[in-house]
Amino acid sequence: MTERETLDALRHAALWFEPASNGFGPLLDLVADASVVLIGEASHGTHEFYRTRAELTKALILHHGFNIVAVEADWPDAYRVNRWVRHESQDPDAAHALGDFVRFPRWMWRNRDVVEFVTWLHDRNAPLEARERAGFYGVDLYSLHTSIDKVLAYLRKVDPAAAERARYRYGCFEDFAEDTQAYGYAATIGLSRSCEDDVVAELVELRRRAAEYASRDGRVAADEYFFAEQNARLVRNAEQYYRSMFRGRDESWNLRDTHMMETLAALLDHVRRTAGNARAIVWAHNSHIGDARATGMGERGELNVGQLARQRFGDRARLIGFTTHTGTVTAASNWDEPSERKRVRPSLAGSYERLFHDLGIDRFLLLLHDENTRAALTPARLERAIGVIYRPETERFSHYFRARLPDQFDAIIHIDATHALEPLEPWSIDEADLPETYPTAL
Repeated sequence: MTERETLDALRHAALWFEPASNGFGPLLDLVADASVVLIGEASHGTHEFYRTRAELTKALILHHGFNIVAVEADWPDAYRVNRWVRHESQDPDAAHALGDFVRFPRWMWRNRDVVEFVTWLHDRNAPLEARERAGFYGVDLYSLHTSIDKVLAYLRKVDPAAAERARYRYGCFEDFAEDTQAYGYAATIGLSRSCEDDVVAELVELRRRAAEYASRDGRVAADEYFFAEQNARLVRNAEQYYRSMFRGRDESWNLRDTHMMETLAALLDHVRRTAGNARAIVWAHNSHIGDARATGMGERGELNVGQLARQRFGDRARLIGFTTHTGTVTAASNWDEPSERKRVRPSLAGSYERLFHDLGIDRFLLLLHDENTRAALTPARLERAIGVIYRPETERFSHYFRARLPDQFDAIIHIDATHALEPLEPWSIDEADLPETYPTAL
């Protein structure tokens, strides 16, 4: 198929959408019968991705009975938000409920778009019975020490003797304070003993007492136990993750995404038991959501949540990705630095983003099951991924990979020009006055 024929086929298939909860039309028909809908983002700092994803999520909650929002965030930090949106906490508003997101990249969840969405979810839940309320949960695993504290706090309340045993086991990490990577390095090269047996033993004991702990006070006790068990599972998986970091990126990536899938599956089971119905929406980066087997990740032996969801749920998992051509993005230049408003370079020739830009439509969605659309997109092309760090000066090397889009996603949403999301924190650096030629200086 020539490039002109490709463009003609895509113009015919492109569907205009309104970025509001009632404006997605055929996309809702595609995902309405799914058990899990995974909605990506091509960067962690783009307003339109967050807003459109939130509006699609609202429609799925309102019209199709979805009741779990599972996000690429740490379990204990997000659980504070969950308690607020479910009217189980004393936080006065969304900004306070998001207050546990204090580590880099803070702006990823402490931003205006997330505040708007969780406020909507809190208000939507208000008139409903507890079992009918939708929740907000984190599925990532970077909160080892916070999760330890949460397990200990739970056990001190329900079983002080068990709390002492847990404190002794988790004391294995004490020599490293909060430096989890130092622990991983020392345990990997034999400078320190591994804490693996300790964290596994704690999870096993907690599960052994599950029936007793979870039945003490109806649904509240069941929820509290589930929160603690998830934290104990996170500690076990995070311990593995930090050791694996020094054995290669592929292994640590796979452990992280496998943990996300384990957490999602546990959430579905728990909500199904307590509410009678469970359907989940997952928010994460395209690199986690799009099936890894259709990208260079799969060729390197990496898997991801999108692949695992398809393997577990089959056609009842739907994967939706985002792309953009240019604009601005909130990102850092290096890890653990303040956020900046950076200009996104126009997409490279030979990329899906440039192909979509050449359609001349400012926003559209494509359903990728259509045979003509698949044929137009099947030859592998470059695809851009911007995480919490954006380095435009090395963009081709740092942010592009090859992919087969129709195998990676079930639908793609393209917004040609996008804008940086607005962090809540005043210390973010505003670069709104960058010259139009930045960063090429041409």
